Parts: sequence; C-alpha cells; structure tokens
Amino acid sequence: MNFLTVLPLAVVMVAGTQFVAAVLLPSADRPRAAPLGYLGGVGAVVTVGVTVGWLVTRVVRGFADRAATDVGHLERTARRIDWAVLALLAVLAVVVYLRRRQTGTPRWLTTLQHAGPGRAARLGAFLVATSPSDDLTMAAVGASVARHDLSWWHLLPFVGLTLGLLALPLLALLLAGRRAAPLLPRIRQWSDRNSWVISEVVIVFYVLVTVLDLLR
Repeated sequence: MNFLTVLPLAVVMVAGTQFVAAVLLPSADRPRAAPLGYLGGVGAVVTVGVTVGWLVTRVVRGFADRAATDVGHLERTARRIDWAVLALLAVLAVVVYLRRRQTGTPRWLTTLQHAGPGRAARLGAFLVATSPSDDLTMAAVGASVARHDLSWWHLLPFVGLTLGLLALPLLALLLAGRRAAPLLPRIRQWSDRNSWVISEVVIVFYVLVTVLDLLR
C-alpha cells in the first residue's frame, strides 16, 4: 500500500452536510472570504484527526514491536491493525447507510448568507469534528498510513484532496462567475441524493485493499 490508496476516502469525508455548506457559502455576503475560512476550519480538524489516528497506531505498534521476540509477532501486530481498520470501515459503512435518508439542506444552514470567514471556519471545524462518519474515516486513514510504516507527511495528500473537493464550488464561482450560480443548486441536490452510494462504493474499495493486505 502507498499513500495514494487512502485518497478515495476523501470522498467519504466531504459527502453530506459538509459539501452542502461548501456549496452555500459562495453565495454568502462574502463569497470568497467565507469559503476560504470554511476550508481553513475543515483543514485544521482533518489534519489533527488523521494525525491522532496515525500517532495512536504508531505508539501501539511501537509498544508491540519492543515486546516482540520474533518476526512472526511483528507480523501478527500488523495484522491486528488491519483487522482494527476493517472494523472501523464496517462501522463506517453502517453509519453511512443509516444516515442515507438525511438529505436536504438543514434549516440552520440557510442562515449562512451573512457568514464571515470566522464563523465559516468554526462551522467547518464543527461539522467535521462532530460527524461520526468523518471521525471514523480519519481514524481509518491515520491507522492505515501508520500500519504501513509511512511517514506523517503521507497524510497530507489526503487532507489536500479533502479540501480540494470542498473547494470545487468556490472554484466554479471564481472561474465561471455568475454562470455558476444556477449550477450549484443542482450539484447540491445531486450530492444529497447520491453521496451515500458513492461513499459506500469507496468504503467497499478500501475494505478490499485491506483484505488483500491480510491475505499477503
């Protein structure tokens, strides 16, 4: 496995309310500052979240490695981490499925019209930190990267892709200007209806990658 393998899980991170907020903010009173603040809040929490998962796995594996007396023990430790990642993914799949009917724009999100960058940053941090699916995804990504002895910086492409996906509505506004306005509501509606299916497909893909690691 390399760090590219975890990148599809960024789709799971942004599916749902997180993306809806990213679509609404470019139409706020401060259409550039507010989305940038939102991305900053999301980026901070995602970076911390995957780093915690990475550090915890490194510490656990470090204790196990120091107590190991043979190569077989080290291999068993790696397999236990893979099983833990599989468990996280299984719970994540269930959470995504159970939340599949939570579509539409939450009423409180419609108040973002007057949001500034500070409020948008707090919103981004709150949405990610309090989302069970995002918490599980960050834990799985951090654990997977640490399990394969990859350095911390291998987490950064995942963080970057997560922010890149959330930045798409802002980029559409910057590139297309007013012509993007009718398109954004359609994107939001499509995401509401189909994001959970895409998330499940990505989770299944990563389950298969993890199972292949176990079979080696």
